[in-house]
Amino acid sequence: MVEILDGKKLRDEILAELKLKIDMLDKKPSLCVILVGENPASKIYVNNKKKTAEKLGIKSVMINYPKSVTENELLEKIKELNNDVNINAILVQLPLPAHINCQNIISAISPIKDVDGFTPENLGKLFSGQTPYVYPCTPKGMLLLLDKYNIELDGKHVVIVGRSNIVGKPAAQMMLNRNATVTICHSHTKNLADITKTADVLISAVGEKLIEDNMLKPNCVVVDVGIFKDNSGKTRGDVEFDTVSRIASYISPVPGGVGPMTIASLMINTFELFMIQNKRSSGI
Repeated sequence: MVEILDGKKLRDEILAELKLKIDMLDKKPSLCVILVGENPASKIYVNNKKKTAEKLGIKSVMINYPKSVTENELLEKIKELNNDVNINAILVQLPLPAHINCQNIISAISPIKDVDGFTPENLGKLFSGQTPYVYPCTPKGMLLLLDKYNIELDGKHVVIVGRSNIVGKPAAQMMLNRNATVTICHSHTKNLADITKTADVLISAVGEKLIEDNMLKPNCVVVDVGIFKDNSGKTRGDVEFDTVSRIASYISPVPGGVGPMTIASLMINTFELFMIQNKRSSGI
């Protein structure tokens, strides 16, 4: 019988432990989130981050720019935040408007305040075998979830569907660091099902209905990172949950799986950056 990878439960456990650590601090960590425009999904994500931070005692600073903001204005604000000793972590909510070069913005964030782990320095350290200041939140959350359920990666074949800089690529490297054999698939992959059927662990991070039961081998571990609204307005993931759950050994639901773990990882990263900047051991 399939076991559910319960991200909500683990998130609550992690955040309860984190709150105890933050409560013991004289000075509290701070997280600054920059939101550009009025994207409804982005606003929901940002509000969730703000609420979670405040519950933990993390100082939350929100900066909301209109869609018309220029790239130079954003760069100047990031420079200001980099130099502000009262700000420990900086997050620019993606996506950004088309007239703004996303990579220029991310690259401008100081690596030691890069709470998403997306700057060239942090990603470069990850891909070169060094330890970044923090790891990208979604892959980090996935590993925390797999570890909670004692899912071994050493020697296992991990197939990742999706090659984004946010999930697919960093997840692949983090799995390699656990001695997994990793295959990355994407929109140009031929005969996708032939590859996914070889997976001991399948991670799908595409954002569309994609993975069905005939694409997996029995007892595969399935991690569903995709999230979108279907035609009926229902929130769902890449995986056809009802059928896939009949043959998988473990599966993460959408919602309630990787999403909560991404938020938990963001809060851990904020705390860890604070501790690094104050030259203490995080203990997490």
